[in-house]
Amino acid sequence: MNNPEQSKYKEAGVDIDKGNTFVKNIKDIVASTHQRGVLNEIGGFSSFFAIDTGKFKKPVLVSSTDGVGTKLIIANLCNKHDTIGIDLVAMCVNDIIVGGATPLCFLDYFSSGKLDIDTATEVVRGIAEGCRQAKCSLVGGETAEMPGLYKPGDYDLAGFTVGIADRDAIIDGSEIRVGNSIIGLASSGLHSNGFSLVRKICFDDLKLTVDMQIEELGCTLGEELLKPTRIYVQSVLNVLRKFRINGMVHNTGGGFIDNTPRILPKGCKAVIDRSSWSIPPVFDFLEKKGRVSREEMYRTFNMGIGLMVIVDEETTDDIVHQFSALGEGPFIIGKITARKDERDPAVELLN
Repeated sequence: MNNPEQSKYKEAGVDIDKGNTFVKNIKDIVASTHQRGVLNEIGGFSSFFAIDTGKFKKPVLVSSTDGVGTKLIIANLCNKHDTIGIDLVAMCVNDIIVGGATPLCFLDYFSSGKLDIDTATEVVRGIAEGCRQAKCSLVGGETAEMPGLYKPGDYDLAGFTVGIADRDAIIDGSEIRVGNSIIGLASSGLHSNGFSLVRKICFDDLKLTVDMQIEELGCTLGEELLKPTRIYVQSVLNVLRKFRINGMVHNTGGGFIDNTPRILPKGCKAVIDRSSWSIPPVFDFLEKKGRVSREEMYRTFNMGIGLMVIVDEETTDDIVHQFSALGEGPFIIGKITARKDERDPAVELLN
């Protein structure tokens, strides 16, 4: 027998049955990320994760939430939705790894005007892949249909992660000292920041389309813009097993200028040598074609450095070698020096 209330809700734009079908369709994808500690499947009102406190003397939960910004528009323009979920996971787990935390679990929020099961499934596939790279478990999420709030085909994403750290091993930058070295780990491209400026330059000013082959980039514009954010979790955790890290910076919105000071102790200054690494072509392309100043580029984009690791000078070379062995692209990009006073900028970019 038809439920008149449910049919009226469907007429209003919300299909409960379709949402239930979507959850059933992604159960195996979600389960493929589960590790020890997950106590229930998706579909409940909440998720349960058992913490193995035996590994930590003073366990502290560490959490983060983020989205992927207007990179979602690029996914829609390319009709490719299987990598944007990697970006979503990366933006969250990279934020907690800089504190020395191990990601445990991840949840997502997917909202649209009208649920497209195929698109949403591809998004979840990407989220699951990101979780596998970070070795954390996708334990749940929320799917919302909100007709009237989104244009047809549009959707939005948010991610949430919880990790764990030992209270005595939290990395907060307080151990950073004058003379420390700054190691930069190569990014995979734009990651998930600055896309409002990217879209203005590429689509509004240059009138490009995502399927255009761009000689300077060696691929189509869409392929370049959709390169997923690199996840640094396992490489950093591997290095931490042997070496001390005094501070880390996830180089996202705000670039070098706004992110680096967030962890510097009073009296410390980061001096970055911009000639110490090769800047990926996409940044030169945007700078020249968009007539963006060099200073604004370094305040908006990662410029090829996705994570900065601040370490003791005597361990620098060994840590660089280990990051290389783990598949990262490490560069020694700067030093920590003394900051004279508040008028002295906390970050100095050389060359």
